[in-house]
Amino acid sequence: MRQVQNFIDGQFTGSASGRRFDKVAPVDGTVIASIAEAGAAEVDAAVLAARAALKGEWGRLGTDQRCDLLHGVADEITRRFDDFVAAEMADTGQPHHVMTHAFIPRGAANFKVFADVVKNVPTESFVLPTPDGAGALNYGLRRPKGVIAVIAPWNAPFLLMTWKVGPALACGNAVVVKPSEETPLTTTLLGEVMNKVGIPKGVFNVIHGFGPGSAGEFLTRHSGVDAITFTGETGTGTAIMKAAAEGIRDVSFELGGKNAGIVFADADFDKAVDGIFRSAFLNTGQVCLGTERVYVQRPIFDRFVAALKARVEGVTFGRPETRGVDYGPLISAEHKQKVLSYYKKAVDEGATLVTGGGVPEMPAELAGGHWVQPTIWTGLPETASVVREEIFGPCCHIRPFDTETEVIALANANDYGLSTTIWTTNLACAHRMAAAIEVGIVWVNSWFLRDLRTAFGGSKMSGIGREGGVHSLEFYTETSNVCIKL
Repeated sequence: MRQVQNFIDGQFTGSASGRRFDKVAPVDGTVIASIAEAGAAEVDAAVLAARAALKGEWGRLGTDQRCDLLHGVADEITRRFDDFVAAEMADTGQPHHVMTHAFIPRGAANFKVFADVVKNVPTESFVLPTPDGAGALNYGLRRPKGVIAVIAPWNAPFLLMTWKVGPALACGNAVVVKPSEETPLTTTLLGEVMNKVGIPKGVFNVIHGFGPGSAGEFLTRHSGVDAITFTGETGTGTAIMKAAAEGIRDVSFELGGKNAGIVFADADFDKAVDGIFRSAFLNTGQVCLGTERVYVQRPIFDRFVAALKARVEGVTFGRPETRGVDYGPLISAEHKQKVLSYYKKAVDEGATLVTGGGVPEMPAELAGGHWVQPTIWTGLPETASVVREEIFGPCCHIRPFDTETEVIALANANDYGLSTTIWTTNLACAHRMAAAIEVGIVWVNSWFLRDLRTAFGGSKMSGIGREGGVHSLEFYTETSNVCIKL
């Protein structure tokens, strides 16, 4: 069994308490690693190491030197691509093709893209008229914010952790990362990469543990942390915000979503079915951008439901390393019970079960895994629990609609506002819908296409702030104005 340690000041280390916890494989329920749980002492050491790095070699590097190192990090991730794929599959149980085509390549890209953004972003400058006619020059300077606490989720752990670490380091900060207790492996592996490339000690630190009473709480309440960035559920975000408020620290939150997919009758039917299938069931539905509410224009409703049902019933279950497998388990036994409780609620509230709704029959060696069936419902009112609340599982409810006005109201009648997909061949309709839907991201005839230079984030209960390109720089830097009398 592998022994996973914290990574503090360039060294892998256990914890003073000796406390450890098990990492369970989602695919079969077996214990695959023992993780050192960081206590207050380890969190303090990590924050102090990060603070020292800012005053040391890292803080003295120029932008080009710093960003060249981050290009080296990306190159080393690519060189050890298979190691990261294997670790992420062990952590999540998700299929090989998801890792190789999306999650690990994006993790590497997060370092290169943000290094290039930082090197090329302009700073503002203005000439101010003065009474003597000489004028004054104003220009902006960006400096690192300091020590950044990164609280990363379990659903796409490497991609979403590097999505924060990449820009934070590109801007010259130092980080202390707490990965989810469910997915510690790839974040720890990144520590090896940092050492190999020559990132100075203390710039990148990893502490393992849980939330309240453990590493997460110790980190978010630490007075040496200058800002906190978090991706996860809204309830946890609320607790972190309270902790941050005590020290008046900046926060960036990407929280939950209850995203709508809208299919008009004039859409390219096959592409729409494929797009909704991917957005609802990729990563076993454990995607913040995933579609759990589907609205289909009435003339094609029955045909669409039948086509999506056929796609869902054709998925293959199995170990992630097995080629041809396209559907993995949920992350944990606890999450499995949560999703199954919503499956039961849907039936209790009167849903028509189109397909799924339970647990698939698996081979004996996988029976201990966290498997559920991909599930489709119809027939529920908008007040139903599975229509209003984020489930974060492989399921969706499909409802017919008639007009643009009607479906705009349906899509917006939710506490979340992260993303929406719109499927239509009518460009004017697409523009009207995009302007009317209250979300941070609108995809038209696509889903999960991401240019890392663009804004990413949600409205309402889906988050605070924006990430991506220069938007990330706004969070990870402090801007000073310099005014020089000419």
